[in-house]
Amino acid sequence: METQQLHRGRLIDHIQLVVRDIAASETFYTAVFKALQIPISGRGDDYFWADELFVSTATSPAACGKLTGRHHLAFQARDEAMVQAFYQAALANGGTDNGAPGYREYHPGYYGAFVLDPDGNNIEAVYHGKAERSAPSVVVTF
Repeated sequence: METQQLHRGRLIDHIQLVVRDIAASETFYTAVFKALQIPISGRGDDYFWADELFVSTATSPAACGKLTGRHHLAFQARDEAMVQAFYQAALANGGTDNGAPGYREYHPGYYGAFVLDPDGNNIEAVYHGKAERSAPSVVVTF
């Protein structure tokens, strides 16, 4: 069987979503991140962030007054149960079904779920199957 090696934490520094309703987005993302065991890292009146994802209003200085277009973001899950918890949390907190939890044909063992966030972004949680990580996360200290 062919093996595959994935690298995490070296390509994306951050992603910004500029949303219409910061309160609706914060409710949605707080719930799905809780299911994925990722805490919200910080918040202000017109933004919040968790790890590499920064979410703001169009009036935030970093947004230049424009909403972002539709994006597909896939979050890592540790197992199938975490994918299912993500999906249920998303639907209970303003998300819309875009693909119930299940195996996908992308590669053997790919288990994912898809929802649309309050702005129509396609948000996924995915478990790629049993794998060995070199570390639970990359920690950068300034």
